[in-house]
Amino acid sequence: MESKSSKYMLIGLSLFCLLLIGITSFKDGFLNPLRSGIGYFLNPIQSGVNRAGTSLYNNISNYSALKSAMDEKQALQTQIDSLVEENSRLQAEQFELERLRELYKLDQEYMQYDKIGARVIAKDSGDWFQVFRINKGSADGVRVDANVIAGGGLVGIVTDVGANYATVRSVIDDVSRVSGMAQQSGDTCIVAGDLTLFGEGRLRISNISRDGDVKDGDRIVTSNISSKFLPGILIGYASDITTDETRLTKSGYLIPVAQFDSLQEVLVITMLKEDMAQNDIFGSGEEK
Repeated sequence: MESKSSKYMLIGLSLFCLLLIGITSFKDGFLNPLRSGIGYFLNPIQSGVNRAGTSLYNNISNYSALKSAMDEKQALQTQIDSLVEENSRLQAEQFELERLRELYKLDQEYMQYDKIGARVIAKDSGDWFQVFRINKGSADGVRVDANVIAGGGLVGIVTDVGANYATVRSVIDDVSRVSGMAQQSGDTCIVAGDLTLFGEGRLRISNISRDGDVKDGDRIVTSNISSKFLPGILIGYASDITTDETRLTKSGYLIPVAQFDSLQEVLVITMLKEDMAQNDIFGSGEEK
């Protein structure tokens, strides 16, 4: 019943609208008052409909513009993220390339020794690489007492070897002792590891002969008399050399050439000092 009533109401409204359209289309003067009255009735409705339509159109246009702007922003953000990621990758590759160039330069500087490259894969807790592990071992020819270099000079010595890894103790470790010498004069000394002192960026140099010619800024290299360290590898530079209170020896400090806070790649010298001694290249010496 309600369905039929709605149907009749719709038909009636439709006929009424057609009637109004027909009336407003006549031009006869006698219909002017009626047409004016109808216009007076329809104008507000038409204005409201126009405003509603304009508002709806503007909202749709604004929504379309907003959606387009959001899509463009998302596309730009994706592009920015991609560029940032690519830039980070390129920077990482650039830093790695610079490090490898330094290793290559070091490799060329000590061409007399056979070497293999290795990556640092672990280290002891602390700020510095005093004891760390590399990803090369006995399967790659690494042996205990192999010398390790990086960053322009000596880093340390291998103390333990597995098939695919090795442990390195650096020259800054408290138990490290390296027999060194001044490259300019050949005067010998002992470079002692000291983690506390290394907090100031220095190590201790001792046992310099009273008449030894070791001056500030001299290059300190591994000495010929060491039975573990190969000769001539740069350790660092002498600093603040003074005569001891006994006046029998001199001592001072050494500024290491290697960077022990950011080691990532190293070179391991596969030739041992004992190999050279067995070939009578160097005579026997003290165990340092």
